[in-house]
Amino acid sequence: MMKTKTRSLPLWLSLAAASLALLPVLTSRAQTTPTKFPPDTVAPGNPSPAPGTRAQTPPAKAAPAESATPAGTTAPPPDRAVAYYHLALANTYEEEAAELGRPELVTRAIEEYKLALNADPGSPQLNNGLADLYFRTGHSHDAEVTARALLKNSPNDMDAHKLLGRIYLRLLGDGQNAVSSASPSGNVLDQAIAEFEKIVALQPKSVEDRMVLGQLYTVKHQPQKAEDEFKTAQAIEPESEEVVLNLARLYAESNDIEHAAKVIEDVPVTGRTSKMEFALGAAYDQLKRPQDAIAAYRRAAGMDPGDTQTLDALAQALLNDNQLDEALKQFKELADADPENVEALVHIGEIQRRQGKYDEALATIRKARKQDPTSLEAGFNEGLTLDQMGRYDEATQAYEKMVDQTSHANGAYTAEEKNSRSFFLERLAAVYAGQNKIDQAVAAYQKMIDMGGESALRGFEGQVETYGQAKMFDRAVEVSRKAVEANPKELELKLMLAGALVEQGKTEDGLALAKGLLDNSDKDRLVWLRLGQFYTQMHRWKDADEAYVKAAALTTKKEDRTYLLFLKGALAERQKHYEPAEQFFRQALDLDPSSAMTLNYLGYMLADKGIRLPEALKLIRKAVDLEPMNGAYLDSLGWVYFKLGQYEQAEENLRQAVERDRTDPTVHDHLGDLYEKTGRIRLAAAQWELSLSEYAKSAAADVEP
Repeated sequence: MMKTKTRSLPLWLSLAAASLALLPVLTSRAQTTPTKFPPDTVAPGNPSPAPGTRAQTPPAKAAPAESATPAGTTAPPPDRAVAYYHLALANTYEEEAAELGRPELVTRAIEEYKLALNADPGSPQLNNGLADLYFRTGHSHDAEVTARALLKNSPNDMDAHKLLGRIYLRLLGDGQNAVSSASPSGNVLDQAIAEFEKIVALQPKSVEDRMVLGQLYTVKHQPQKAEDEFKTAQAIEPESEEVVLNLARLYAESNDIEHAAKVIEDVPVTGRTSKMEFALGAAYDQLKRPQDAIAAYRRAAGMDPGDTQTLDALAQALLNDNQLDEALKQFKELADADPENVEALVHIGEIQRRQGKYDEALATIRKARKQDPTSLEAGFNEGLTLDQMGRYDEATQAYEKMVDQTSHANGAYTAEEKNSRSFFLERLAAVYAGQNKIDQAVAAYQKMIDMGGESALRGFEGQVETYGQAKMFDRAVEVSRKAVEANPKELELKLMLAGALVEQGKTEDGLALAKGLLDNSDKDRLVWLRLGQFYTQMHRWKDADEAYVKAAALTTKKEDRTYLLFLKGALAERQKHYEPAEQFFRQALDLDPSSAMTLNYLGYMLADKGIRLPEALKLIRKAVDLEPMNGAYLDSLGWVYFKLGQYEQAEENLRQAVERDRTDPTVHDHLGDLYEKTGRIRLAAAQWELSLSEYAKSAAADVEP
């Protein structure tokens, strides 16, 4: 079985940088009873007084500890009997201070320690005892001075080094990293590292101290040194929970999640603890291995059945894997165990919405909002549910409430507040844009721009996309130029401007701008991808293919390969090379089976050709499940139902698609075909006229005879 230590360090697997607050305070030498004198000391004839009686101090022995021996004389031998007497008094005062709650007795104990040191100034035990008392009573500076004074004569005194290590860890835990007054040679972090380096040199088999030193190196951003300490500790105690989780956390913080998972995987399943399994599940979550994550969380829950954090993680993993019924069961158990668990209620509502039970979902979410009106997640899900139900006015009202709830009059926001507020503003703008309410959508995006930073970049992109969908290409170019002027170093904004110029019909200007961004760096991959898209729009097939070849040479990440395969599939499909297109799309799905845009494109291509319609339906339905409010995906779903002759389902989805994307000529054309097929000629004609009207406004690059 796995060995567990009595004192565990904070070991949660996290991508965030190590926090000083996570550093533990060592418990070694943290005395809870007064210091005992060494056993070889001869006890004095005078016993220590009973608690509460006044101690009689022999005045002849009360000389200051700092008194120097006159030159040419020999220092007197230590009087251990007197030292023991004063130590006993110090112990008594310390006990009374703790029992009676009288802090003034701590001062008396300190005085007695000093008198004991006058009698035996070279005693390491007395010096360490006094330093430890200082530390335990909050006098860290005096403790540090005392310990360092001892180390001048006894540089390898382990207790002194450990006490200094505890002092510096406490200062780090309190958020202090200034230069120490007792040892001004370095800051507190450096001093803590120096002490623990000395400790492990003197005591190389101490796994606990190597763990602390490894954590300190992590805080110092010295991952190689940290890894060396953790691996040395692992060699000493291969089954230590602390060692395994610290090493896994180190790799995770370096964004090497696969290595982090392997550290835990190397421990036999029978030897893993619940914390190990939880950390392994978190790693699998990040690696997008939902089945493995679920299995790890189940094992962790089996070891610690009452741990709500594990149960919540298991439920979330099931939800991420689209196992809605199982996830619902877990979240209901959490809600039943704690009726005030608003987060569990929100997830229950989310699952009900994804199952199409909209009325139940809305009721659950509103129950959660009633319990906690400040819950941002509940507010977001209320807006999302109303949006998916097609109750757009209510959805915008819900989002507007959340925007107001996250606003500050002074315009100052933390990074977390910016993220939350931007999220609601983006959803609000998307609903407005889908309803072709351009001014309202642009205004919502403008609030994101006003916050600055990453929010501003997304706000500019949202405005340009909104104007592009509304065929207002001049405005899109205007906003793009403004964005580049405000953020001259942002490559993606410059490429956005190039794209806006292409849609405006100034194709050569757009291409020249994009080509001018090539600089033989890794960033060229993104430029070649955009050039490939521009060439595809312009039907310059050979140029597009060459651009993608150059992008492929710079593509290393899995998600980047997936997107490149998707673009190559789209290029082949636009040339009506359907077999190669299907091959590219299937390769992309092999890498990412949950790519909604790939699922939709392949499914629509099959449906439009009228082949393998059941498979096309399966692909598109999965895309819609992933993005239920995407108008293009709803159009694809309606179109495959139309091809299957299931006109009722076709009309339901095509009407939703038109409501969500009123400027797409293809959507109107499909609904017109449905109306014509079902004998509603006037309605069909109206949709075809709308299609022609929107088509006439299309960008020149999008026009096909």
